[in-house]
Amino acid sequence: MPKERGQKVIVSNRKARHDYSILDTYEAGLVLVGTEVKSLRAGRASLADAFATVDDGEVWLRNLHIPEYEHGTWTNHEARRHRKLLLHRGEIEKLIGKTKESGLSLVPLSLYFKDGKVKVELALAKGKKAYDKRQDLAKRDAQREMSRAMGRALKGRR
Repeated sequence: MPKERGQKVIVSNRKARHDYSILDTYEAGLVLVGTEVKSLRAGRASLADAFATVDDGEVWLRNLHIPEYEHGTWTNHEARRHRKLLLHRGEIEKLIGKTKESGLSLVPLSLYFKDGKVKVELALAKGKKAYDKRQDLAKRDAQREMSRAMGRALKGRR
């Protein structure tokens, strides 16, 4: 059987980029059981309420919802169990130091297959206030209007 190559996104957490300011990102492996991988290959997962914590020198992903595999038997997995993340020791030490700072949290941004292995993109993030979100939306709208105006000017229209 040929090895898988490339990257295939399973699910991404678009709301996280809206609710948090992303300071740094990490790629982590995920400890899974067989039926979880089969369910992920079917493209079924939800990062809506997921977050990561550092407990006793280990990083855990909590509230990641991977529904039960429909063709599974009694060996099926729990849908919302805690899953261990695989990171290098130096990265874990950095995360321990930074999460102790006030207001910083670990948020999963996306879940994907990379060369046949399940990976999660984890972000060190700071929560945004309501006015920050409004400023980002206004900035994005202004940028879009500028690019449209430039496009019209280049085409010779007003």
